Amino acid sequence: MMRRPSVSLPGGLPADAASLQSGRLEGIPRVLALREIPSGSPWAAMVRRFLRHRMAVASFFLLAVLYLGGLFAEFIAPYPSGYQRTSRLYAPPQLPRFTWRDGWHVHGLRMQRDPLTLRRVYAPDSGQVIPLSFFVKGEPYRLWDVVSLDRHLFGVDYSKIDPALAERGQDVFNFLGADKFGRDVFSRLVFGARVSLSIGLVSIAITLVLGVLIGGISGYAGGAVDVLIQRLIEVLNSIPQLPFWLALAAVLPAEASPLFVYFAITVVLGLVGWAELARVVRGKVLSLREEEFVTAARLIGASPTRVLTRHLLPGVTSHVLVVMTMSVPSMILGETSLSFLGLGLRTPVVSWGVMLQDTMSIQSVANYPWLLMPAVLIVLTVLCFNFLGDGLRDTADPHTYGGSVK
Repeated sequence: MMRRPSVSLPGGLPADAASLQSGRLEGIPRVLALREIPSGSPWAAMVRRFLRHRMAVASFFLLAVLYLGGLFAEFIAPYPSGYQRTSRLYAPPQLPRFTWRDGWHVHGLRMQRDPLTLRRVYAPDSGQVIPLSFFVKGEPYRLWDVVSLDRHLFGVDYSKIDPALAERGQDVFNFLGADKFGRDVFSRLVFGARVSLSIGLVSIAITLVLGVLIGGISGYAGGAVDVLIQRLIEVLNSIPQLPFWLALAAVLPAEASPLFVYFAITVVLGLVGWAELARVVRGKVLSLREEEFVTAARLIGASPTRVLTRHLLPGVTSHVLVVMTMSVPSMILGETSLSFLGLGLRTPVVSWGVMLQDTMSIQSVANYPWLLMPAVLIVLTVLCFNFLGDGLRDTADPHTYGGSVK
């Protein structure tokens, strides 16, 4: 008679396989028992553990929304990044409202001058109703410079607006207000996401190649090669960042195109950010190179390159993924800091750091707080990447399986 297979539950409690399937477990709920028993490939188990990390999952979806917003910026933004109205300088945010009579709409703004400070002061004009709608016609654009379109996700519905209002320039809708040139802050935030977020991804790609390659060689070769690479990493980590950025700004030619500056900043951020990843990879390779499967690969004649690429590096994939996720915020903050100080991207390029240049004056921040919206998005993005990195770290660590990840 064939013996039924047994299953060991957490705590050393044995359970019969048939009892496990039927749910007849003494003192242990069936749901808990099934959740604690791994099945399938390691990657499938990692995905299941990651889905139980609520903050990481929420951060992943929020980051997906931000990146999709930057990818489809022309469609989502109501106006082009350079669209401006001189009659709307420092216009306050206009939050949409809904009524059964007018549908989605905002009230117009009436501009007045403060008699003491001569500052522009806007007051809502309830007599002017600006209708809003989704998938409206607006300024024409070329999506990804390929498809010509004129539809936007939302904006002013010009088919319902009074032509007299359009002639007076009252048909503009600024969801998050306008800046000192009358440009829509929300539209520039969406276009800025494309630049600020993409710099983080491109820089981390360069960091991935250099960090994995140099760290793997350092850990596998050992000896003088390892000592030389570690001393190089220490030298890179000892360079003060601010003087380095100042030197970088002095090297870049003043007449350089925005595209050249973009790629220069991306490459530099990637070249100086690989040291931390290289140390992580080196430590994991050092712990794996004496394992039996690596020794067996050497005995059958595998070359050092094959041992490193086919046997050692796949074992550090999950840890590399975690380090990469938690390194992207530093790349984004690096670009933001450079652009804010005027050492990185400059107008007409739109990025969150360039937009924050308008907040250098404390008077501007006090009078027009909506200009700080880029800082809010930067903080939100960094927090999302940190939560995502925490979730991936807990997922990749087998010691937290069924423990802290809930």
